[in-house]
Amino acid sequence: GKRMSSLRIATWGIAGISAALFFVKPEPIYLYLGLALLGAGAVIAEIANVTYYALLDDLATPENVGRVSGFGWGLGYLGGIASLLILFFGFISEGNLLGLSDENGMNVRLAMVFCGLWTLLFTIPIFATIKDKPQPEKTNLPRQGILDAYKELFASIKRYWHRPNERHIVYFLVASALFRDGLAGVFTFGAIIAAGTFGLSASQVIVFGAASNIVAGLSTIAFGYLDDKLGPKTVIMISLGSLSVLAIVMFYFGRLSALKLITADESFRIFWIIGLLLTIFVGPAQAASRSYLARIAPEGHAGELFGLYVTTGRAVSLLSPALFGVAVYLGWLFTGRNETQYWGVLGIGVVLIAGALVMIPVKSPEQLAAHIEENETV
Repeated sequence: GKRMSSLRIATWGIAGISAALFFVKPEPIYLYLGLALLGAGAVIAEIANVTYYALLDDLATPENVGRVSGFGWGLGYLGGIASLLILFFGFISEGNLLGLSDENGMNVRLAMVFCGLWTLLFTIPIFATIKDKPQPEKTNLPRQGILDAYKELFASIKRYWHRPNERHIVYFLVASALFRDGLAGVFTFGAIIAAGTFGLSASQVIVFGAASNIVAGLSTIAFGYLDDKLGPKTVIMISLGSLSVLAIVMFYFGRLSALKLITADESFRIFWIIGLLLTIFVGPAQAASRSYLARIAPEGHAGELFGLYVTTGRAVSLLSPALFGVAVYLGWLFTGRNETQYWGVLGIGVVLIAGALVMIPVKSPEQLAAHIEENETV
């Protein structure tokens, strides 16, 4: 009942922390202040995400939840690249539009203030239009500490597992934790493969990053309509299948590029084509994952489920980096060459395939609803 109040507090906290990074100067003495602010911001952002995701339960209907989720996630990509371009050309680049000096890191520090203001500005519409739903008064509720919260977390997982009608929630949480980590790895390690294997310069990587975010944003919005027509599970499986195939294609051409079997110009063009194709399917899988959970959440439990969703995702967040590193090392063992960054794409592919395999037995929202209705009538 206090979702908007919680989201407002968390948002103001994130904006304040962003602006407070202005006080972190490029000197060793400010290292711990910077780390503390970044750590606090990361924690608050995760808390805010739980509340933000759970709003789908309030804002969307079963008929349009895919479009709402896809539109929101897609605009996140587009808004992110818009703010990045403003920061780069307005604040950070040499000869920036505002004429800011880089002495004592002033241009970057002022950019952090801009980030805080950007956050406040673009959350005004949601706070102005969406209000907390009235809830029955609850008195004498016991206070919960962090340890109690984690006990409640594991108790919730156990409860869902032991209820036949809700066991698929646990399957989905495991599957989504795996493939979401793989999806994050696509963007995280794409720049490493672009520069190390396909020979893109730093400026070319930045340009590709901007283009990939635009493509990801538009494709995520478009796939939101498919989510409502075909169902979120179908969108997830199409996305994961396509990404897995493209990972193998990227590995093949990465090998050709590393062995100099294709020219530098060919490497450049091939990376752009495969890279943009990859980004088409990352956002839709993320948005459909969120809409799936919103569709199957039991009445009044959306916040709890999205809390589990975020927590399980964080629990496996080291998997893609670990398998990327292992794959690169195996590439070095097999080839005896140092330029084996492209082997890392196989590690990410393994994570995506693992998530897809766990996702296969998960019932679609329609199948799950029919299963529950059948059990209730028996």
